[in-house]
Amino acid sequence: MLASVANTPILPGLSPVAGKSIEARFDGDLLSSDGGLLGLRAIEQRLGIASRLAACIDDPRAPGRVIHGLDEIIRFRMLMI
Repeated sequence: MLASVANTPILPGLSPVAGKSIEARFDGDLLSSDGGLLGLRAIEQRLGIASRLAACIDDPRAPGRVIHGLDEIIRFRMLMI
């Protein structure tokens, strides 16, 4: 049985981006809620947050055996949260 979808009001207080208003609703039916991840990834890349945090942490691992750097691990965890 399909869930019924009631129209929800637009969430107030979202700042415009490039002069365009942003609308957030919860009545997307079969749309994915993961679309915001792309925006967060772009912001993280622009600001370099994961790289900055990784630079503050001493990595005790053997460099020759490291596959994923601390910045990659931090970035992945931030985006998954």
